[in-house]
Amino acid sequence: MSTSERFDCHYCKDSLLGKKYIMKEDTQYCTKCYENLFANCCEGCSSSIGCNSKDLSYKERHWHEQCFKCAKCSRSLVEKAFAAKDDLLLCTECYAHDYSSKCSTCKKTIMPGSRKMEYKGNSWHETCFLCHRCQQPIGTKSFIPKDTGYFCVPCFEKQFAYQCCACKKAITTGGVTYQDKPWHRECFLCIGCRKQLSGQRFTSRESYPYCLECFSNLYAKKCVGCTKAITSLAGAKYISFEERQWHSECFTCMQCSVSLVGRGFLTQRDNILCTDCGREK
Repeated sequence: MSTSERFDCHYCKDSLLGKKYIMKEDTQYCTKCYENLFANCCEGCSSSIGCNSKDLSYKERHWHEQCFKCAKCSRSLVEKAFAAKDDLLLCTECYAHDYSSKCSTCKKTIMPGSRKMEYKGNSWHETCFLCHRCQQPIGTKSFIPKDTGYFCVPCFEKQFAYQCCACKKAITTGGVTYQDKPWHRECFLCIGCRKQLSGQRFTSRESYPYCLECFSNLYAKKCVGCTKAITSLAGAKYISFEERQWHSECFTCMQCSVSLVGRGFLTQRDNILCTDCGREK
């Protein structure tokens, strides 16, 4: 037989004609050489996994089919769900018994792979995590803890949240209290211009809130000198004389403009004059 007609094991050079062989990367090997060179070592029995055995692998580890079993109860894991703990493979029952958390409501084991809810170190089956008020599963929706219970947002608002006296809806974050009544910040408005008053200086008249500008325009006295509103809310001081009012800085002589605050003055019809200008008249 010529060299070109030979079909030998790539490693030991024995003829493979009429024998079982294995191809690896386009190269043929006899079964003995293949097992010596390439067979994986079984994690269970530490023997090589021969060509006649099924090689089961998980995360670069290998087992004979008969060795692929639960490390605790020894039941076969072939074609079954299993879980890994450290370097051990466990059936779901053994893993759940030893390592899975217990549901805080029904006290039963939460099996691996099942959906669960966790909050502050406690765990629940998804179907056991219920709103304390409506008893419906909360699932992935927002919830609010209160005392020892948990509430879905609609139930919490109905049972505990203050209601805005303007829009009658629940106040869930940051409100305003005025005359012992709760308001949303965006609902607490000037009765005149409807501008938001939260965080602003304001006053009231007959229990209605007003921004300073609206209150001044509607109710404040007007200065005879500049005709602008006089309001003590802005810290302004004023002079009153014969039912007329002036800002302190506007109470000046009509003729020479000297300030008359704390000084004597004379009147001439509707005008006020310093004593010097009054004598000249």
